[in-house]
Amino acid sequence: MSHDQNFKNLILDYPRQALSFFAAKETAEAHLADAEVLPVRQEQLKDRLGDRIRELDVPLLVQWPDGRREALLFVVEEESDPRRFSIHRLAHYCLDLGELLETDRVVPVVIFLRGQAPRRELLLGSERYTYLSFQFIVCELATIAYERFRDSNNIVARLNLPNMRYSPENKIDAYAHAVRGLARLENDPEKQLKYLDFIDIYAISAKVGWISLTH
Repeated sequence: MSHDQNFKNLILDYPRQALSFFAAKETAEAHLADAEVLPVRQEQLKDRLGDRIRELDVPLLVQWPDGRREALLFVVEEESDPRRFSIHRLAHYCLDLGELLETDRVVPVVIFLRGQAPRRELLLGSERYTYLSFQFIVCELATIAYERFRDSNNIVARLNLPNMRYSPENKIDAYAHAVRGLARLENDPEKQLKYLDFIDIYAISAKVGWISLTH
């Protein structure tokens, strides 16, 4: 199963809601309803034609036509297994994309589906100076209490209720509120079917099938 593809679809179908939920620290007062959110090319330019392709999960350019705020580039990555996460790789992605689009206004966001971020900050330098400081917004789904978003109007949050933290006796309640949220917040029948699959996938996989991450 490609969790990357599942979350790419989710973010591209609901970009404003995704940024409001996954990057709340940056978007809480950003007025995303008035902004344009544009997907950016995922494949990074190569230094050499024979180099391996580097592809981002979902880069999104947010622009405010009224000029109330400068454009922001969000680099959103989903990480299923925290052991595979590389903060150096993420920093490379952000620097390359910022150079490509000629902006320093880059906001990296990493969604950890299971487990916690192994490293949250990269400091390059010596005991005298820090020459590069790099951090990112962390969204650790499994640490979020599902009650916080049980009745949320944000469809991305509601669809991710099965990925959040809940006691075993509340698993059915988390599933039910995810389904009710989908029915209430999405009117397109095709998208309802599409994201009912999303809910089912993660309702089944939550608490089951992730044992390998703890061994």
